[in-house]
Formats: sequence, C-alpha cells, structure tokens
Amino acid sequence: MRKKILVYLVSIVAFFGPFTQTIYTPMLPEIGQQFQASQDAINLTVSIYPLFFAIMQLVYGPLIDKYGRRRILLIGFLFFLLATVGAAMSSSVQMLILFRALQACGGAVGSVAALTVIGDLFEGKLRGRAMGIYQMLVALGPGLGPIFGGFVGQHYGIHRIFWALLGITGILWFILLLFLPETRTITSGVDRFRIRHLSNVLTHRVGLAIVVLGSVQYSVFYLLLILLPSILTDLYKLSPSQTGLMFLPISLCVVIGSLVGGRIQEYFDLKKLLVTMAFLNMATVLLFAVFASVSLPILTCCLSLFGIFLGLSLPLQTTLLANELPHHRATSTGVYNFFRYVWMTIGPVVGTYFYRFGFQVEFYACVIIFGCSLVFIYRQFFFGADVSRG
Repeated sequence: MRKKILVYLVSIVAFFGPFTQTIYTPMLPEIGQQFQASQDAINLTVSIYPLFFAIMQLVYGPLIDKYGRRRILLIGFLFFLLATVGAAMSSSVQMLILFRALQACGGAVGSVAALTVIGDLFEGKLRGRAMGIYQMLVALGPGLGPIFGGFVGQHYGIHRIFWALLGITGILWFILLLFLPETRTITSGVDRFRIRHLSNVLTHRVGLAIVVLGSVQYSVFYLLLILLPSILTDLYKLSPSQTGLMFLPISLCVVIGSLVGGRIQEYFDLKKLLVTMAFLNMATVLLFAVFASVSLPILTCCLSLFGIFLGLSLPLQTTLLANELPHHRATSTGVYNFFRYVWMTIGPVVGTYFYRFGFQVEFYACVIIFGCSLVFIYRQFFFGADVSRG
C-alpha cells in the first residue's frame, strides 16, 4: 500500500480517539434526564475518558516499540469496538462510565501507533507533511464529535450515537486487518523496555519544551470545547444542534492550519516557527476572552483564529519530537501524549468549577499561563545543552 494512503489510514484511527470523547457533549442534559443521574455523574462520563486515554499512552508506547505497530493497533482498536458495544447497551450512568473508560483504553492506541508509523515511513520534509495530515485529522476529531453526536442524538436517540460509531469504526478495523503492514524495522524496534525510556523525552530540552507546550495548548483547547456549549447557551440561547454546528469553524480552521503547518515548516527554522505560532495561538485566547460576548459572528471569528494557529503549531511539535528523539519512538510519543491528555482532563475539570466566576476570567488566566510557558519554551529551545539525547 502506498505510504500516503497508510498515513491517512492510521491517522483516521487516531481521529476516533478524540472524536469519541466529545461525541455526545451537546446531549449531556438529555443523557442526565434519561438515566436520572446527577450533573456530576454525567460530566464524569466525559471527563473519565481522557484520564484513561492518557494513562494508556504510557502502556501502548513500550508495547508498540517491542511487539510492533500492526499487532498492538489491531488488538487495541478491537478492544475499543467491544467497549463501544457496551456503551451502546448501557442502561445506567454507572455502566456508561465503565464502558467510556474502556473505550478510552482501546481508542488510545491510535495516537501512539499513528505517529510511530509516520516516523517509520518518512524522513525530512516528507515527515513534516505527513505529520500535518495526522494532526489535521486528530484535531478535527473533538470538533466533529459534537456535530455528529448532536445530530444523531437529537433525531435518533442517545444510544444510536454509539451504534453508529460502532458501524463506522468496525469497517475501519477490517480495513486495517486486510491492508495495514508492519512498519517496525530492526533499528526502530527495542528488545527490552526500561523505565528510563519513559523519561528520555523529559530530560531532553527540546522534548520537555514540546511536552509543556502541548500540555498547555490541549488544556486550553479542551477547556474551550467543554465550556463552549454553556457559553453559547448563556450568551446566545442556542439549541443543541445549533451548538454542535458552532464547533465546525474551529474544526475546519484546525484542519487548514495543520495542513499548512505541515508544509511551511519546510521553509523556516522549526523552533522559531513553533514559538511564533504558539505566541499567536496565545493571542487568540486573549481575543476570545475580550470579544466573545460582543456578538455571535465575532465569537465565531475568535474560534476560527484559535483553530488556525493551534493547527499550525501541532505538526511542528510532532515533527520536532520525531527528529530529536528517533530511538524508542513510540515510547517518547506515548509520554508526550500522556501529558497532553492529562492536562486535557485537568483543564476542563478546573475550568468547569471556576466557570461560576465568568468565562472571561478563566481565559485571562489561560493567557497568563500560556505566556509563562512560552518564556520557558524559548529558553529550552535556544539556551543551554541537552541533558540526554534520544
């Protein structure tokens, strides 16, 4: 199979991880009514997903390095399918929480496997372009999830959301079974896993900087996604399906930004370009805090700008990580994803608690944290020497 087709194939698998996390967020009030559950219990069905998704990054990384990309990807994704059946058949909120956790355990394999396969197949400029495709699809997931779930849930019921998801991903699993080759080579594999392999990315100056940046960006991104339905309801009184459509601008702009980011890195210094894109991404958070309450079109514009600069920066991060830490590639990717997804969980949990003080205050705080992280990243990129090399 051609390399470019393989990139799309494994990236689509990775897409369904974040897609599944946010798939029914517009239907949260309806789920609470159907299961007669508290708001905290319903929110837990969403927040538990990224927690297990993050933990499994550390598990899949060493497994993929040792046993190969194809085998672990097929096993993990099959586990995701089985958990989706359980979610579709859930008759209580407790069952839904359990199967959402199991969904995350299976779906987490896509993120690590896809980046590792891309690192195996490409080098140089072609690696950057392939990373752009991957980041495009992965970043598209959390935005398209609410659009899909809002439409299916409103017209066909909550359980049909999971049955539809099962049908689509089941077809994808059979395509993987038939056409996905093993891309691990002798030089990219590892015979024995050691705990220190997990710390390599954190003792590497560039690796640590990328982990910090990814963590901050994903925390802000998912805070925005989780709070957006409440913001839109409070300010503009939108319906669930209308709220779902408001995720479309940010999703499309992340797609555009990721594709462009995968290509423009061929013409600029990667580190300088990443710092610039991250700074502009921070600036769009400030714009959202200041202008989101002015009008719905201005809010949409702020979301679009945020998506553009987030998308531009994401492929730069994964390309730099693959370039700087070529050995134990899946393990390093797993650690990077672990911290991103942990903060993807922490951000919305903390943000939901402080929403009572106003969303503007929260996003002003995000700008301050973002700015401090940029200072740290700049120092890591351009001053001093690495403690260890990948």
